[in-house]
Amino acid sequence: MSYKLFRPSDPETSRIAAESVNATQLEKLVYDCIEGYGPEGCISDEVRAALEYKHLAYSSVTSRYKSLRDKGLIGYTGEKRKGNSSRPQQVMFARTPEYLHARKIWEAKKR
Repeated sequence: MSYKLFRPSDPETSRIAAESVNATQLEKLVYDCIEGYGPEGCISDEVRAALEYKHLAYSSVTSRYKSLRDKGLIGYTGEKRKGNSSRPQQVMFARTPEYLHARKIWEAKKR
């Protein structure tokens, strides 16, 4: 699956690096972290902080969001929260049936 991790025009070293990445394992790690935030969802800074003990590169974590979204495993609430840089970040959530139900209840309580 490394074909999506580098462009055909990239240097050979990029291809070698892409082939050494276990994208599926990283996706599961990131997905499980996002799912752990429950109906409130989370922002990228929270995911990266929660996974800090893994010593993963910034791009190793953040590049998983798109692939997880493309697979329908995560979504975005439409909300934004202030990140560490004081800039707003999109709130994301794991798209499980349990989560979608809990999210509806959580949003109703917020009103």
